[in-house]
Amino acid sequence: MTFDKLLVNNENQSTEFIKLSSGLSNSEKQSNSLHKRNHSRNLSTSSLKLKNTVKKRCIQQEKYEETSKLQVFFTHLCYTILEIFGHIREFMRKWGLEKRKGAVDNNTEDFAPLFNSYESFHTRNVYVRNRDCFNRPVCSVPGAEIELVERKSDDYNWTFYYTGEKIKVLNMGSYNYLGFAENNGPSSKSAMKSIEDFGVSSCSSRQELGTLKCHLELEELLAKFLGVEAALVTGMGFATNALSIPAIIEKDCLILSDELNHVSLILGSRLSGATIRVFKHNNVQDLESKLKKAIIEGHPVTRRPWRKILIVVEGVYSMEGTITPLPEIIALKKKYKAYLYLDEAHSIGAVGPTGRGVVEHYGCDPKDVDVLMGTFSKSFGAAGGYVAGSQKLIDSLKNTSHSHCYASSMSAPVCMQTKKTLEIIMGLDGTKEGQRRIEQLAENTRYFRDKLKKMGFIVYGNSTSPVVPTLCFLPSKVVAFNRLMLEKGIAVVTVGYPATSLVGSRVRFCISAAYTREMIDKVLQAVCECGDQIGLKFSRKNPAIKFKTQKDAENKRF
Repeated sequence: MTFDKLLVNNENQSTEFIKLSSGLSNSEKQSNSLHKRNHSRNLSTSSLKLKNTVKKRCIQQEKYEETSKLQVFFTHLCYTILEIFGHIREFMRKWGLEKRKGAVDNNTEDFAPLFNSYESFHTRNVYVRNRDCFNRPVCSVPGAEIELVERKSDDYNWTFYYTGEKIKVLNMGSYNYLGFAENNGPSSKSAMKSIEDFGVSSCSSRQELGTLKCHLELEELLAKFLGVEAALVTGMGFATNALSIPAIIEKDCLILSDELNHVSLILGSRLSGATIRVFKHNNVQDLESKLKKAIIEGHPVTRRPWRKILIVVEGVYSMEGTITPLPEIIALKKKYKAYLYLDEAHSIGAVGPTGRGVVEHYGCDPKDVDVLMGTFSKSFGAAGGYVAGSQKLIDSLKNTSHSHCYASSMSAPVCMQTKKTLEIIMGLDGTKEGQRRIEQLAENTRYFRDKLKKMGFIVYGNSTSPVVPTLCFLPSKVVAFNRLMLEKGIAVVTVGYPATSLVGSRVRFCISAAYTREMIDKVLQAVCECGDQIGLKFSRKNPAIKFKTQKDAENKRF
């Protein structure tokens, strides 16, 4: 069931609401909802069988390798030691035995604390020691290779000073999946040309005087690319989620959210005022269980049926590299008459035979997804985001979404960069460059993942996902790996608690079509050496085979 069937315009088209049950009076709706409750009690608890969807072999069950109890113990021990020493240092600072650095709340004790106590404790005693691994200044285009501004610290990362030198490194952390983040090429030239016509800012919101001709052209082209009726673009990807969800759902509605959803989705869900319930990551059985319970029990206070139920998932999860089981979720949402919000930020352009995301990856009908969302800051090498779906949905968002009504519109250079990139991906430029990049990304992803696993690393995610998380566990190893890789001329992104679970610290590689095989081999060799040096080859399923040994075996075969 799509928004076309359930959205109705009022006379002045300024607001829209969702019908609880199309074509029924209020008394009939109440009677029908009671019937549905009684019927739902008899629903089978057996696994959901997909009908009229892609073949089962298309849905890859992503199973994580279980973390050994020994690694869990050592990781908790490491954090415990950090905590103990942190409290010792706090005691020394309190009594003047150590100089206190960092932000200080100068208000008197009768004021409420300006800083969160534990967050400040963690920042002072854990994060600061690792701060050289984060917020590194970049002074180049975020392509396959980047230049970092060299900085050093003489006080254990409390302060930095710049040496005036630059460090050229391979870039394994940016979301430049298709390699369009460049300063020379059709897309960048189109962006620079647009400055002559439109300037760099419209200085207005889309609803007032901020809608440019290029915005309308991009939206029309995007809708055609996605196979839907209409699309709406905004200037910021984060705001697309945070401000679109409250315009779609409201109080007395229910949101079923994947436990690993991005913070923008979480924020948007909270701002909506709807009730939020979380289901286990990519667990269709848990989702169905919560859907059944929601329909049977209704609102926890009024016990009346929910006005709307919205399922919120991502296409590719940016920290896990997993892909949502979309066909199964679509089947569920049809079965229980719910709505589906799909965030394709990391999948649009990067997944699917022609870059149309997980919808194409699974061979699903895009009209089965009520709200399609994506961003332009990854595969498109630009900025901003979009919402796509039925014409009635987009008409409603134009009047109710804060990002459209109040935020500054997307700048013309960014819009033209996105539009030209989209034309290349679709082949409208008369070349096959877009398709070549999509295929190159898929090949690079398969190669990199395969080699990492054979080296004995624990690698998360789907085999087709360009996001490749590799487990490190201990915080000390996360920091050591980051620094060692930089010494070898490779910039990586490492993530730990509280961005992950306590035992989920990892390095997250982001693969790009811009990488040559020689670049990937250099990274793999460096990863293999660092993994041996600090002991990161934890996999018990895949016996560790050195990268050089793998390459020698390949050369002998050919």
